[in-house]
Amino acid sequence: MLKKKLTIPELKEKKINKERLVMVAVGEYLSAKWAETAGVDIIGVGDSLGMTLYGHENTIKMTVGQMINHCQAVKNGAPNTFCILAMPYGSYATKKIAVKNAVRMMKESGADAVKMQGGKEMFEIIKAVADSGVPVMSHVGLTPHFVHGFGGFKMQGKTAEEAIRIIENAKAIERAGAIGIEIEAVPDEVAKAIDDAISIFTFSIGSGSSGNCQLLNGYDLLGGFDSFKPKFAKRYANISEIAVSSFKNYADDVRKRKFPDNDHSYQMSSEEVTKLRSYLK
Repeated sequence: MLKKKLTIPELKEKKINKERLVMVAVGEYLSAKWAETAGVDIIGVGDSLGMTLYGHENTIKMTVGQMINHCQAVKNGAPNTFCILAMPYGSYATKKIAVKNAVRMMKESGADAVKMQGGKEMFEIIKAVADSGVPVMSHVGLTPHFVHGFGGFKMQGKTAEEAIRIIENAKAIERAGAIGIEIEAVPDEVAKAIDDAISIFTFSIGSGSSGNCQLLNGYDLLGGFDSFKPKFAKRYANISEIAVSSFKNYADDVRKRKFPDNDHSYQMSSEEVTKLRSYLK
């Protein structure tokens, strides 16, 4: 049986019923195929792939075109999984720019929703995108597009004052017409307060077990991205170690002329070999 893709009404319904959903962030065909085969509920094509797949120091350099291309690859690998596509830095700077890019991203990528970052200050922009008919989500807590203002990738909501500000941002996002919200790198108590304060779908990363959907970066959980390991990232495999070992073994076999051998080569029939040798003489 084909996996049934979630719908937007079902996201809200599952929050009401307190069902726990699973989400991973990946950016290419093969990982997406693995995720769908494993039964993951949602795939996020986040601009974190600027770090995991491109090696950038943050997410800022990613473009609309790049995000569309990666989402297309993900949809090829996971056609039956709900997909959220991140709008990259600068692609929603004004209402006009945001609507234009959101519509383009939905049309060309195959995504089921787009996601930007920000709260109260983004109210009019989120509303404009929602009013245009594009399913839109936003993002509170540690918002990577504002990483320079935070002084790095740091936990947010450490004080009651900061927590209240984040909760108010979440409420504004819901009022603007968003269908969901990401909660990143805040204390568990703050994430729970956010989830309780709004009726729309929530997913969290680095924010404890609150929210009705848990997100992890697929390359973190596979152990493929090893430039650094966030505190909240649990590694379920060590793909990086396996890959490096495999490349080393391959290189060793080639240099020692162990590969390719007869089992990994094509051969002519003996009759055709005889003909060829006759010609070469």
